[in-house]
Amino acid sequence: MGQSYRLVLCFLLCGGGIELGRPQLLRPLPGGTPTPARSASPVEVECLEAELVVTVSRDLFGTGKLVQPGDLTLGSESCRPLVSVDTDVVRFKAQLHECSIRVQVTDDALVYSTFLFHDPRPVGSLSILRTNRVEVPIDCRYPRQGNVSSHAILPTWVPFSTTVSSEEKLVFSLRLMEENWNAEKPSPTFHLGEVAHLQAEVQTGSHPPLQLFVDHCVATPSPDQTASPYHVIVDFHGCLVDGLSESFSTFQAPRPRPETLQFTVDVFHFANSSRNTIYITCHLKVTPANQTPDELNKACSYNRTSNSWLPVEGDAAICDCCVKGDCSSLNNSKHQAHGEKQWPRSAPRNRRHVMDEADVTVGPLIFLGKASDQAVEGWTSSAQTSVALALGLATVAFLTLAALVLSVTRKCHTTSHVVSLS
Repeated sequence: MGQSYRLVLCFLLCGGGIELGRPQLLRPLPGGTPTPARSASPVEVECLEAELVVTVSRDLFGTGKLVQPGDLTLGSESCRPLVSVDTDVVRFKAQLHECSIRVQVTDDALVYSTFLFHDPRPVGSLSILRTNRVEVPIDCRYPRQGNVSSHAILPTWVPFSTTVSSEEKLVFSLRLMEENWNAEKPSPTFHLGEVAHLQAEVQTGSHPPLQLFVDHCVATPSPDQTASPYHVIVDFHGCLVDGLSESFSTFQAPRPRPETLQFTVDVFHFANSSRNTIYITCHLKVTPANQTPDELNKACSYNRTSNSWLPVEGDAAICDCCVKGDCSSLNNSKHQAHGEKQWPRSAPRNRRHVMDEADVTVGPLIFLGKASDQAVEGWTSSAQTSVALALGLATVAFLTLAALVLSVTRKCHTTSHVVSLS
């Protein structure tokens, strides 16, 4: 009985060590060179300019038993490894927006993270497994300033705001702002359910006083304003149509200044898209400050309480065309892009105010999902690890106590036997 107990205890201790152990991760440097945590790590990560390469040793557990390439996947999208003739390693290659790779912005770096999964399956007709299921975290960190390589690169994002100067030296801008509108937002990250505060502005210089309007806005997953999928935020020469789609997006009234127009947008992401970034491109234009707003120059928001359109300034009748979806006296010839609505980016040179308008872009806006989801996810992972460790320790403690009770029982039985013989 004593030998059997020792064998069981040894098996639990050794097995528990294998169960809780996981391959040691290489933390890659920003330039792409991994820093080994030990001399021969089973998982190596190479961070390139627009993609990451993960090399996995088939001897993942260091036991000499090779894992099957088909049991390895990358990310929650279960990206498959590359086909290779090499029998010792398995390689994955993924763009930074693929395989459910998440991005997180810190003070000095962009952190792209995902997981390598090993989910073993029985081989052939066998119903047993000789390896464990493992999740290995994969991180790539890129500095927010400077290049990640020794040669020039094409940036994969544009600054958080862009500024465009027209031929009359009017400087148009579109910026992300803090909730109080007093300062520019330092980080472009959002959680779903939050609100983006956008401020459009024109610097007039020595130009006579002007009033700014947001003529059209569209959101796309890349800086290309013609990309798909897309979502129209402002349309029909100043109608904030995003307020119709189960949101409270609205223009802020009154304006802080005639040359500034502020509006909010309930954040969103594109369904069935692996990217968690969007870019917002707006067509801005100006009119003389003393010109009365009309159907072509207005800022109208949909009020969900009164079920009506209201202007920031001017007569409420100028917003009636937002209901009809046609606010142009030119037969809507300016807006036929993305199939049905035209984006006014390539206007002819004979337009009346060709020098008083410009396209500006803000982005990328990076969405991290709901904050509560991340908290629950982190708590679940930590809780699972804690429960597994607690169960292992409880099992060892129970067996140790059982051994002590058995030993005491044997001693008492021996003593009783000797006394009866006497």
